[in-house]
Amino acid sequence: MNARAWIVVALITVVAAMSPATAQRAPAPAGTATEIRMGELPREARATIALIDKGGPYPYAKDGSIFSNRENQLPKKKRGYYHEYTVKTPGERTRGARRIIVGAEGELFYTDDHYNHFRRIAR
Repeated sequence: MNARAWIVVALITVVAAMSPATAQRAPAPAGTATEIRMGELPREARATIALIDKGGPYPYAKDGSIFSNRENQLPKKKRGYYHEYTVKTPGERTRGARRIIVGAEGELFYTDDHYNHFRRIAR
């Protein structure tokens, strides 16, 4: 390989290393969510859980909708088992990436990266 080819290969390697796709965390195996304590959650997540415990009212129309677990990050359950709720993100105009997922048996999960990683919430 000549010097020019080596430079091209080196540039491709550097660009690939800088790519946002390679910078993202790899999803954890299904059903292996790490744990987070309630007090470690952002204030907005704790406020969302308080609304869930009260039964609403919720600020977003999609709050309470079925979460399908298409990413297979949570334990596999029948459709309709999980429901999702938006966690407000300060400065964000849209729903943002943060969610609380509630299982039918009351288990809670938190994601701050739009379903790529989950942490089970210990009450």
